[in-house]
Amino acid sequence: MIQRLIRRVLGLAVETPQRVRRAKHGLARDALTPGALKVCEVLRDAGYSAYVVGGAVRDLLLGFVPKDFDVATDARPEEVKPLFRRAMVIGRRFRLVHVMLGGETVEVSTFRAADLETTQKDEHGRVLRDNVFGSQEDDARRRDFSVNALYYDPATEEVIDYHGGLADLKKRVMRVIGDPEERYREDPVRMLRAVRLGAKLGLTLDATTRAPIRRLAPLLERVPPARLFDEMLKLLLSGHASACLRQLREVGLHKGVLPMLDVILDQPLGERFVTLALGQTDARVLADRPVSPAFLFAALLWHEVLAAWKSHRAQGEPSALALEAAMDEVLDTQCEKLAITRKLTATMREVWAMQPRFEMRSGQRPWRLIEAERFRMGYDFLALRAASGEVSADLEVWWRTFQSADDETRKEMLLPDTGPKKRRRRRKKSPGASASPSTD
Repeated sequence: MIQRLIRRVLGLAVETPQRVRRAKHGLARDALTPGALKVCEVLRDAGYSAYVVGGAVRDLLLGFVPKDFDVATDARPEEVKPLFRRAMVIGRRFRLVHVMLGGETVEVSTFRAADLETTQKDEHGRVLRDNVFGSQEDDARRRDFSVNALYYDPATEEVIDYHGGLADLKKRVMRVIGDPEERYREDPVRMLRAVRLGAKLGLTLDATTRAPIRRLAPLLERVPPARLFDEMLKLLLSGHASACLRQLREVGLHKGVLPMLDVILDQPLGERFVTLALGQTDARVLADRPVSPAFLFAALLWHEVLAAWKSHRAQGEPSALALEAAMDEVLDTQCEKLAITRKLTATMREVWAMQPRFEMRSGQRPWRLIEAERFRMGYDFLALRAASGEVSADLEVWWRTFQSADDETRKEMLLPDTGPKKRRRRRKKSPGASASPSTD
């Protein structure tokens, strides 16, 4: 009430929400998970308000199955936690409560507000700290896009809509809440989120939401690398990576912003390879099959490694050392902007380093390679290279047959060893050693 009064005194708009009945939006409470329903019921019985909010409401209205359900309430975290047997408070900047019910975890957040007096921004407008509790109206205003600012009340089956999100969903439009330039300056990652969510949901960015992106793209350079890596991972593993990347090019986020994007979107030599890698990843995500981020990143950066490897060999470096130098060079460039974990980069190196070894099909080398920990991932990478025409299809077929054959068949498959023979080093006789006895 006080904040509403202040806004009226300052002449600021006070949002009046639409309460839309089930007859108009069609979303029934039984579409929610038992955990989400239980959390809302317990909070209401304790005298608090409780709504399913954000992506879950948006996805259900679009006909998608949400991955998880979030609940927003006027209860503070310390008031929420005692209401549930298994619950814990998490977060530093803003505390949330994770409520565990069976195998389901429901995230409960208290309504937040942007306090103009305490909000900290840098010189470019990026918000550094602004986490204070507020009303539902404040909470809706803080959210990034209108389609994410929808609140569903399981008790009445109404959707509470402050910013026209229902109308935007009907028009299949993504629209920023508030002034787009100001919101992008507050958090530049919103530009990437707009593209990712638009591509994933089949929504078009409206003109005002799209207009400032190309001009404000350099703001992403000031975002912490860990956040950029997280958003890049979400984009590439969204199941719609190819569509996301096309949209990034269209809105102007494909040049000079992130080295990874430059590599992916500017591949004259490896375009087919990258297209196949993204297509396979999208298919696996949509089929709910496991995807290795390390494999995907290795594929997206492979032709950068190839180019650097060729350059180092042209300078006279031995092949193995040249490949090591090339891997270092490419990963250093990427890790400067993206906080790619050491675990991922170690796996990427193994996959890359394995590729020259697939050419060696004689002696004991195939036997040693097939016992390598990452052999299967390395072979899948080889198969991708063969599918793109980078290496002979016969090479992939040979390794596919070799790995499933018995030992006798494998021996017959080995190629003659035509490589240079290593000279055996003769043992030096130790001083004072007696000569072999002669036979007369």
